[in-house]
Amino acid sequence: MNLWTMIVSIVAIVMVAHVIERSMKHWADKKASGEIADDADARFAELEDRIRVLERIVTENKFDLKKEIDGLR
Repeated sequence: MNLWTMIVSIVAIVMVAHVIERSMKHWADKKASGEIADDADARFAELEDRIRVLERIVTENKFDLKKEIDGLR
């Protein structure tokens, strides 16, 4: 390994470490501010709504009729 390869490697390692450190700080700040919790609550509410729609579709009479017709085959 020559001198220039070692220098480039060290610089690359330092730069990657810096990017990782900044990413971790950003994640910690975001978590502390509660943005993650708000996003999770919004996604959870959206999923609940979707499940309610699916439940309504499955319990409709047309769905039962389709199952009966498919069962005759």
